[in-house]
Amino acid sequence: MESNRRKLAVNRASVAHKIRYAARNPRRVAPHARRTARDAWLWLRHPRDHVAYYRAVMASDAARDADLAVGSGSKKRWLALGRMQFDYLRGHGLTPAHRMLDIGCGNLRAGWRFIDYLDPGRYYGIDISPDILISAKETVVAYALQPKLPHLTLTRNLTFDFLPAGHFDIVHAHSVFSHSPPQVIEECLANVGRVLAPGGFFDFTFDRTEGREHHVLREDFYYRTETLVGMAERQGLRAEFMDDWESLPHGQSKLRISAGVGSM
Repeated sequence: MESNRRKLAVNRASVAHKIRYAARNPRRVAPHARRTARDAWLWLRHPRDHVAYYRAVMASDAARDADLAVGSGSKKRWLALGRMQFDYLRGHGLTPAHRMLDIGCGNLRAGWRFIDYLDPGRYYGIDISPDILISAKETVVAYALQPKLPHLTLTRNLTFDFLPAGHFDIVHAHSVFSHSPPQVIEECLANVGRVLAPGGFFDFTFDRTEGREHHVLREDFYYRTETLVGMAERQGLRAEFMDDWESLPHGQSKLRISAGVGSM
């Protein structure tokens, strides 16, 4: 418990932390230096436009390995993280008849399981990266999911203005806000309530800190729980910290957002 509290208080952007981390992990210094150089170059090309910047990051990562681009170090880990997300939502009431919006669906690490489980046409995945959506289509083919008619759509923002009101029973975003600055999260929370069906909910994971909020190379963002809860409440939404998610082997925390009185 004490070691976890210390971990949550770490500021990974601080020079002191970087020096200590480099001393303990010398083999990671060169990869981090390459990542830093890439970050500087991409930010010069896309200043003040985080979506364009991160789309370029995903293009770079996906060109090497689509599974690594979505944060899975191996196919085994890709499968395990996808099953974890799927099992969690099934345990919280997901049924085949539900309509699901998967924000940042990536190459369908969890999405292929949702598509396979849900009734045809009930899964809607969106992502900012055309490169990763090409990989997602390959996943649909690999698992023979064409009869399920999944929707896979490229988007540039999180206004959801092209989607119908009150349509989705479950909105899901895994490892999206961990790569998003505050303005992207605020945009999502300002609009997600419109697309939620009565009694529906929005689950998202985030990298939690109990210290100073910070980011590393504009790719990894760390937030205090109360900051995200406050963002939701300002939009008239209710936020619940999901304690049962904390015990799973994934490294992130989860909040559940609901717009109405009822929930699943």
